[in-house]
Amino acid sequence: MAGGFGIESGGVTKDYPGKVTAYVLITCIAAAMGGMIFGYDIGISGGVTSMAPFLKRFFPAVYRKEVLDNSTNQYCKFDSILLTLFTSSLYLAALVASFGASKVTRNLGRRWSMLLGGTIFLCGALMNAAAQNILMLIVGRILLGVGVGFATQSVPLYVSEMAPYKHRGSLNVLFQLSITVGILCANVVNYFTQKMANGEGWRVSLGGAAVPALIIGISAFFLPNTPNSILEKGNPTKAREMLRRIRGVSDCEVEAEFSDIVEASKASKAVKHPWRNLGKRKYRPHLIMSVFIPMFQQLTGINVVMFYAPVLFITIGFGNDASLMSALITGGVIVAATLISVYGTDKWGRRSLFFWGGGLMFIFQVAVASLIGWKFGVTGQVDNLPGWYAIVVVICICIFVSGYAFSWGPLGWLVPSEIFPLEIRSAAQSIVVCVNMLFTFLIAQIFLTMLCHLKFGLFIFFAFFVALMTIFIYLFLPETKNIPIEDMSQVWEEHWYWKKYVVVDGPSFSEKV
Repeated sequence: MAGGFGIESGGVTKDYPGKVTAYVLITCIAAAMGGMIFGYDIGISGGVTSMAPFLKRFFPAVYRKEVLDNSTNQYCKFDSILLTLFTSSLYLAALVASFGASKVTRNLGRRWSMLLGGTIFLCGALMNAAAQNILMLIVGRILLGVGVGFATQSVPLYVSEMAPYKHRGSLNVLFQLSITVGILCANVVNYFTQKMANGEGWRVSLGGAAVPALIIGISAFFLPNTPNSILEKGNPTKAREMLRRIRGVSDCEVEAEFSDIVEASKASKAVKHPWRNLGKRKYRPHLIMSVFIPMFQQLTGINVVMFYAPVLFITIGFGNDASLMSALITGGVIVAATLISVYGTDKWGRRSLFFWGGGLMFIFQVAVASLIGWKFGVTGQVDNLPGWYAIVVVICICIFVSGYAFSWGPLGWLVPSEIFPLEIRSAAQSIVVCVNMLFTFLIAQIFLTMLCHLKFGLFIFFAFFVALMTIFIYLFLPETKNIPIEDMSQVWEEHWYWKKYVVVDGPSFSEKV
């Protein structure tokens, strides 16, 4: 027990043979690159909405407040429902698309869901690049959202099912690493396109989303299906051969894991209504985690920094070039910090990273709130902002971002993807994506209004939730490192709280072993 409230990985587990073969490494990396479409969009939106030519063309009222009117409260210069709708419409579309993506992922396989997502995302990128009016922008964003909905539904499941269980954490974190690389690439693109003399740099930024869309589309076309997915289609011989290939062992050595996957597949086929089964008592912990983990992931306030980093830095007194450079720095930090999770998820465990990340985020969110409140007060007006002050603010934001990047960022996708039994996996992952996109949409839509009304107190608002969610993890999330997906029931049966919900007919996991 960890702190009296969770099971460590030292319990009874099955030791499946297998290693990280070159084949499985290549397929997991290729699949995880699907996260780039999500990351590129997160990074590109804030930079584009801070570009004066873009604002002047599509959001003239915001342009007048931001560029021409110095009397407006600094916190409120970007407060526009239409402007935030440009950013948030994508996540609302992703929310709706996640339900259809669940059926595609379950019936056609994970790779076809990725391929479809990449294709639709490509169409959205091209439409945004060619946009002549608000309607084209919003329609393009909706298409992007559908693509994101399919990718986030299928990629984490694909990697979790392909990876050997002892390395599942590190390989699955590649999805989050891909998201952060997408953010960094978007920040680099924004930094240079905003300098284009013709004022059309925003088209290059938005159209650049076609590149990650092509990457995931082409990758998915050549990827194999997972053994679990092949079994769901009724081809056990091919599923066994795929499992043997990705584990790099002989037929006899793969038998134990294959038998467990077959049993899980039979249980899955026996469930005709996975959505209805999610309401059963024995799936209560899975349902709770599928809602609270993605909800808390967005309530860290990370999207305040990632969506609107340039806008945020302009708001606290940075010039346009300086704001984009600061966003570029934070993008680099989030990539570097994610590598900590790649290394440590399977070494130190999920819970430890959650705790360390939560602590850093809380401390430095409060620090940012204090710094902004000290210099800007409630009016947002300040003259001659000292250079050292700007550096300290950027450092605090970078440490906050790094805390997220090695904890809630990757683990918010990893943990849900590995805890669901096969019979409810696609449906439960749809809830994860749905909740994630719902709160992403809400925060993207109301952030600028909240900034206008709460001022620097907005960071205190998010710091409260960081503290709350860290307590939630301490009390209710068991350790899942080094536990095979097919044997994950162990962690619930031995948890101090959830064991009363997951008691089923027959012996417990430990008794069966």
